[in-house]
Amino acid sequence: MSSTANISTRTPDQLGASRAKAADNSTGKTPGPHRSKHRRLWWTTLAVGVVAVIVNVPWFNALIVSFKSDGDISRGALALGHPTTDHYANSLGAAGYDFPRFFLNSGMIALGAVALVLLIAVPSTYAAIRLGFGGRFIMNASSALRLLPAIFFAVPYFLLMSNLGLLDTVPGLILANTFLNLPLAIILLGAGFRDVPIELEEAAQVDGASTYRILYSVLLPILAPTLVAVSVLVFIFSWNDYLFALVLSSSNATPITLGAANFVTSTGIRWGDISAATVLSTLPPVLFAVFAQRFLVSGLSAGAVKG
Repeated sequence: MSSTANISTRTPDQLGASRAKAADNSTGKTPGPHRSKHRRLWWTTLAVGVVAVIVNVPWFNALIVSFKSDGDISRGALALGHPTTDHYANSLGAAGYDFPRFFLNSGMIALGAVALVLLIAVPSTYAAIRLGFGGRFIMNASSALRLLPAIFFAVPYFLLMSNLGLLDTVPGLILANTFLNLPLAIILLGAGFRDVPIELEEAAQVDGASTYRILYSVLLPILAPTLVAVSVLVFIFSWNDYLFALVLSSSNATPITLGAANFVTSTGIRWGDISAATVLSTLPPVLFAVFAQRFLVSGLSAGAVKG
């Protein structure tokens, strides 16, 4: 009787809510809070996907234009009327455009900058974080330098390289990209060093390990993801550099980013050839980042979570 009375005193809305809840429990459906969480995750994923597509629209446009014929490009046709690979053949071997040399210059500049950045940043960051050699000043100065626009360093670098006799040379561009990316490397490595428990170093010291042995045999293997992240970022930034290549090189050390400008001639702009060269120039850094993605994510997240 009491249960019948309780049911009779409920409003229709209350009865509907009770029946819906009972149906969810009987069918094993996800509770409301979980459904809302999944819904928010779905919307977040969709938003990130849309942003990713919008950001990559210029690259997709260059890819499409690189396969268009000159006639389709001049007419402004949106679709691929007559696909062709002539632009790739021109970018790889056209007269006056030495793509292999530009590609080699970019590779030497990027890899050289990576090696020099790691050679300088690893011991200097360790000394600042663990040994106390100008720790806070170095980290703050690195953060401040990283915030300055690259154009701020263009004239000083030009004067420096001119006095050193390094204008239009690969070593000159390696030094310029090293100076530009060194603050970023110090910031990331500083976060990585702080994440390593000091007890590991103390245990190595008890075993008689020297400072260099602790750094290179104990800490660096632990910091491998951070080192990979730094290497990938320095490689990408150095490979994609255009400003310092424009200021510090003219012919001998021309990288691929600046070499594409050779297709801007007195008779017109060869958009198809420029697009093909642009697509080819993006492949090495993209492949490098894809293969190192696992280390890149963990390396960039160093210092983000405090236990």
